[in-house]
Amino acid sequence: MLYMLISRTRPDLSADEYQALGRMAQAFYDRIPDGLKLHGDWAANDRSRTFALLETDNPDLLTLIQEPFRAYVDMELLPVTAISGWDRR
Repeated sequence: MLYMLISRTRPDLSADEYQALGRMAQAFYDRIPDGLKLHGDWAANDRSRTFALLETDNPDLLTLIQEPFRAYVDMELLPVTAISGWDRR
């Protein structure tokens, strides 16, 4: 199943917290867990949030990967479906 993970970094982070967040994010990208596929990662032009398209058959894995980031980032996870146009009826 596909999921869109929308992340908003909290604006009140200290410089040390922001650096810690960066290290955690790099560690995640270096070792994406088995059973999870990252299809792409995008940032809003104003850098206010990021969007990651993830695929997994194990929704519990999504909870697990979000947990270390919760002190630094507000996250929204949405199940999504690929579409290839609009049905005209």
